[in-house]
Amino acid sequence: HHLTSQFITEDFRASVQEVLDRALQGKETANFEFPLVTKDGHSRVEVLLNATARRDVEGRVVGVVGIGQDITAR
Repeated sequence: HHLTSQFITEDFRASVQEVLDRALQGKETANFEFPLVTKDGHSRVEVLLNATARRDVEGRVVGVVGIGQDITAR
């Protein structure tokens, strides 16, 4: 959970982690909005996240595919 603690603001960490955990359970999340801290640690961008489970050929969940879109200018 290193990524959530490093790049997600404290007030959104639990909800972002829940989205990722749900994807690992096979439950897709679409259009989840949250602020993301950039590598410099000072700037923030608004992100729209879609997360879904990645499955192997037998249908078992083996990971998460997350697509984040910068919506800051929106």
